[in-house]
Amino acid sequence: MTPAISVSELTKKYGEIEAVRGIDFTVAAGETFGFLGPNGAGKSTTIKILCTLADPTSGSARVAGHDVVRERDTVRRNIGLVFQDTTLDNYLTGEQNLRFHADLYGVPKAAFAPRMRQVLEMVGLWERRGNVVGTYSGGMQRRLEIARGLLHAPRVLFLDEPTVGLDPQTRVSIWDYINDLKGREDITIFLTTHYMDEAENCDRIAIIDHGQIVAIDTPEALKASIAKDRVQISTADDQAAIRALTDVFGIDAGLHENLVTFSVESGEHFVPQLFARLPQAIRSVSVSRPSLDDVFMSYTGKTIRDAEASIGDRNRRVATRFGRR
Repeated sequence: MTPAISVSELTKKYGEIEAVRGIDFTVAAGETFGFLGPNGAGKSTTIKILCTLADPTSGSARVAGHDVVRERDTVRRNIGLVFQDTTLDNYLTGEQNLRFHADLYGVPKAAFAPRMRQVLEMVGLWERRGNVVGTYSGGMQRRLEIARGLLHAPRVLFLDEPTVGLDPQTRVSIWDYINDLKGREDITIFLTTHYMDEAENCDRIAIIDHGQIVAIDTPEALKASIAKDRVQISTADDQAAIRALTDVFGIDAGLHENLVTFSVESGEHFVPQLFARLPQAIRSVSVSRPSLDDVFMSYTGKTIRDAEASIGDRNRRVATRFGRR
């Protein structure tokens, strides 16, 4: 079966910044595929290329069997896209927003009404179709955008950070609708996220950092590949504790999110040794089973929050350098 998405040696440069660095991956038809990484890692740039909104510097990509550069119009007819930032017209009603989208995509007039009802009922907005979008909550607007992206029955739906800026309860609700969508529509879903819990909903995920894919597999397989527990401690002298962990236990530890962090097998059995042999006063200790954040740290040497901070610093340095010219 032809993959829904196929990417080979894809690269995108913006001046001195190489946002995407020769990535390769495929997405099977019907799969929910997630791009997991910090802000600025290359997720949105990749999705823009796949949706024909940006041209690659080099490499190739095919979506629904069509080349994103040479067959741009055909690709667009076969995809739906929910942007990171809302693109709804707040002065129109929900129905009017969908009607405008239907006209742009050539949805037959006879098919519009039943299809509109179908997608609006799917996201729980049928009763609000006549209300002006400016009166919708942020979660309702996001759900309307998902309905709009589905209106023309695309083969691939792209969701760029679909729950960014939403409160935790609304995020859970959006994911309930996305998961329900898979049972109703014959569709492939490609999403970007920097939320670990959202990535757990995907059939497979690719972890991307500084424009490169560092790991790709199912969430469970990635966590199983770590096979170690994460231990985080706070001490009276964190830097001295890091040195002592190396000297006493031969452990490579680092400071992540203001806590001394390291990985060991059987963390619950290691903690008594920690208290007995670490000379620094331990203020707190926590042990957790492998998570996707641990996977990210294992492959990149940092947590996703640390990665976002370092990427932000890099981009500020580049911006300052250009500003001085």
